[in-house]
Amino acid sequence: MGSGAALAWLGAFGWIVFVAAAIVSFGLLLLLRPLLARRALVHPNARSSHKVPTPQGGGLAVVAATLGVVIVCDLFDVTGAQGLSLWLVLAATAFITIVGGLDDVHSITVVLRLLLQAIAVAIVLIALPEELRALPFLPAWLERAFEGVALLWFVNLTNFMDGIDWMTVAEIVPVSAGLVLLGLMGALPREATLVALALCGATIGFAPVNRPVARLFLGDVGSLPIGLVLGWLLIVLAGGGHAAAALLLPLYYLADATATLLRRAAKGEPVWQAHRTHFYQRATDNGYRVMQIVGRVFFLNIALAALAAATMLTASAAAHIALLLAGCALVAWLLYRFNSVKA
Repeated sequence: MGSGAALAWLGAFGWIVFVAAAIVSFGLLLLLRPLLARRALVHPNARSSHKVPTPQGGGLAVVAATLGVVIVCDLFDVTGAQGLSLWLVLAATAFITIVGGLDDVHSITVVLRLLLQAIAVAIVLIALPEELRALPFLPAWLERAFEGVALLWFVNLTNFMDGIDWMTVAEIVPVSAGLVLLGLMGALPREATLVALALCGATIGFAPVNRPVARLFLGDVGSLPIGLVLGWLLIVLAGGGHAAAALLLPLYYLADATATLLRRAAKGEPVWQAHRTHFYQRATDNGYRVMQIVGRVFFLNIALAALAAATMLTASAAAHIALLLAGCALVAWLLYRFNSVKA
C-alpha cells in the first residue's frame, strides 16, 4: 500500500478506529474494575512501587478493545487483510491473554509460562508471509528461529517494564503512534497499521485509570499480549526493509530490560524473579517522581519515533546507522540519568 492510499484510508477510517478503541477500552475498564477489585487485588510488597492494595487486570480491557475493533474492521473489509494471517495473530493474542490472566490470578511456574508463551509466538511466526524477510542474509529457518527468540524476549520485557504507573502508556502510545505514522509513509501494510492504531487508542482508554497514583494496573493479562502484538508489528516493519526503524521505536524498552537482565545474570541473580532494579525503578530510589520518570520516557519515545520516521526519508545505510547511533545516545543518556541521584 502506497503512502497516498494509506493516507486516504486513515483519513476516512482512522479516527473512527482510534476513538472506538479508546471508548471501548475505557468503558470495559469501568465495568471490570469492581470485579477486579474483588478477584485480582495486588498487595504491596518489598518490590512494589505502590503503597496500598490495587486491582490488576486492566489490560484485559485494552486487549479486548484492540481485538474487537480490529475484528469488526476486518469483517467489514476495512483492514484489507487477505487470508488467515491476521486472524492467526489475533488468535495468538487471545491465547496469550488467557495465559496472562491465569498467571495474574493463579501464579504459573516459569517453565509452563514460557512454554505457553512460546506456543503463541509460534502461531505468530506461522502467520508471517514466507516472503517477509527481516534478515535476508540468513537461511529462512534460522531467521524465523531468531525472530521467535526475539519475540519471546519482547513479550517478557514488555511485562518486566510494566513496573510503575503510566510506564506502559508512556511506551506504547508513542511507539504505536510511530507505527501508524510509518504505515502512512508506506512502511506497513494496512492491516498492521490498523492494529497499531487500535492498540494506541485502547491504551489511551486505559491511561485515566493508570495515571499516578493508579487505580488499576495492567497485569500480565495486558502486558503479555501487548508485547506480542507490538513485537509482531516490529517484525513486519523490519521485514518490509525498515530494520533501523524497527529497532529505534522500542529502543528504550530494549535497552533498559536487556541491560538489567545482563547485569542481574552477571551477579548470579535469578533473572526471572521479580525485582526493582530496572533503570526506571532505580530512578524512584534516586529522587525522581513517577511523573518525572514516565514523562522523560514518553518524550524520549517521541524522539525515537521521529528518528524512525527519518529513516524513511533516505535509503542510505550510513544515514540509518547514524540515526540508530543518535537513538542509542539518547537512550544511554536517559539510562545514565535514571541511574544517578537526582540533583
